[in-house]
Amino acid sequence: MQSIKKTARVAGVLYLIVILCGIFAEKYVRATLVDLTDGAKTVATISRNELLFRLGFISDLLMQLAYFVLPLVLFRILKETNKWLAQIMVLSVSVAVAILCINMLNHYAPLLLLNGEGFNSEQVQNQVLFHLNLHSNGYRIAQLFFGLWLLPLGYLVLTSKLFPKGIGVLLILGCFGYLMDFVLYFLFPSESKALSEWITLPADLGEFSLCFYLLAKGVKKVPNHKCERLAANSKSYLQRNKQS
Repeated sequence: MQSIKKTARVAGVLYLIVILCGIFAEKYVRATLVDLTDGAKTVATISRNELLFRLGFISDLLMQLAYFVLPLVLFRILKETNKWLAQIMVLSVSVAVAILCINMLNHYAPLLLLNGEGFNSEQVQNQVLFHLNLHSNGYRIAQLFFGLWLLPLGYLVLTSKLFPKGIGVLLILGCFGYLMDFVLYFLFPSESKALSEWITLPADLGEFSLCFYLLAKGVKKVPNHKCERLAANSKSYLQRNKQS
């Protein structure tokens, strides 16, 4: 019991790192320094706040490292519920992290361009915006797997009896919300901006709730799977003997 609770709290800490580092990099650093419609403004802002831009880069990498380890820890808790789905959960995150890490080259490219000569030229400004737009679109591609991992995770949370069922429902809804947001972004990018926060709200609520539950309580209880299987086998054996 204590062992699985410790494992759950490690997962909670990793989840918290993912959330805090992701919010800092995306909602603070890039939201503050990057304007994808104005190259001159973006170049000037990044040049004045280069350290902050680099901190956003490091924060994103820390988020991706924690995000990679998180499902491996959750796997230890949830594999007894359904090992196949737990493996799909790990695989989905592994693909998402691979995309995110490669995409970070587009985040770092502006620093290389701005350290060269003539960084105030229109050509360099256009190149900076090009790479930052690529980074934004690459993040959206990874979002496909952000969504996919929530489906097995949500089902496992819902059926494991280790967590409140409401969290599992929110995670499953969050999966379909992320997938819908992904489709809308690439088919109708201008309309998706107004809907994105509402569509992904169940995912945010589900992930925040799971993170805080893991930190505060760990798990509800630890079912003895061996005893459950033994009881099921005994019941089946008695039923067969009764019928014979």
